[in-house]
Amino acid sequence: MSKSIREFTGHHLVPPEKDFRWRGGEITRLEGFTDAVFAFAVTLLVVSLEVPRTFAELVTAMKGFVAFAVCFTILVQIWYFHYKFSRRYGLQTMYTVVLTAALIFVVLFYVYPLKFLFTLAVGGLSGGATVPVEQLNQMVHTYREISQLWLIYSAGVIAVYLLLALLYQYAYKKRRELELNEYETMVTRHEIIQFSGFVAVGVLVGIAALVVPAPYVSYAGILFCLNAPWGWAAGSFFGKRQRQVLAGMQANSSASAAK
Repeated sequence: MSKSIREFTGHHLVPPEKDFRWRGGEITRLEGFTDAVFAFAVTLLVVSLEVPRTFAELVTAMKGFVAFAVCFTILVQIWYFHYKFSRRYGLQTMYTVVLTAALIFVVLFYVYPLKFLFTLAVGGLSGGATVPVEQLNQMVHTYREISQLWLIYSAGVIAVYLLLALLYQYAYKKRRELELNEYETMVTRHEIIQFSGFVAVGVLVGIAALVVPAPYVSYAGILFCLNAPWGWAAGSFFGKRQRQVLAGMQANSSASAAK
């Protein structure tokens, strides 16, 4: 780790990445606002529930834990993606403000669709163990509604990952001003590609929701599982190239120091 990175690390309670210099300084008002919105979005996952009045209602509410945990994990993941972007580049321009505002707008708008979808999905997969069968039957009535539900959710996924890809594209465009080294430039470019892959999966689910025959449209969302192999494959391939570049940079640095 270079001297400048060690000095930078000493000014932060949370250490930055080992080989990627974090350019974000103090927490800005934009980051603070973003954190508050994500916290509010998590709150909305809970406050939509009525306070149980009987033990039976409490047990029913507790059964929704799995769906809540899935939604909570998704929101935290999106928050972390934006947090890492902000720390890495420290960009505070009108363009990043607009994209961040659009991101938190999408997050807030999709809180209830997110909860609705995973309550339905977890309830269906559990055979009604987490959600009463009567409630499941009331949530959707036709295959057309299921198709529209997948379209709504895939649109949200596309919007979130597209906005993240655009943020990284902007950072890549500003790489000279940010003084990104070869490794940091490659990481930035790879983040764009990885988020674009997630966008492509969202598009694929949307298309499937439109063309899959009605009796099977419920399974269109299974295509979201492609995110896992794509993330693993991209991480493995890009990680290998990043390690090679980093090793080359370290070798050049050692050779220069030896002269």
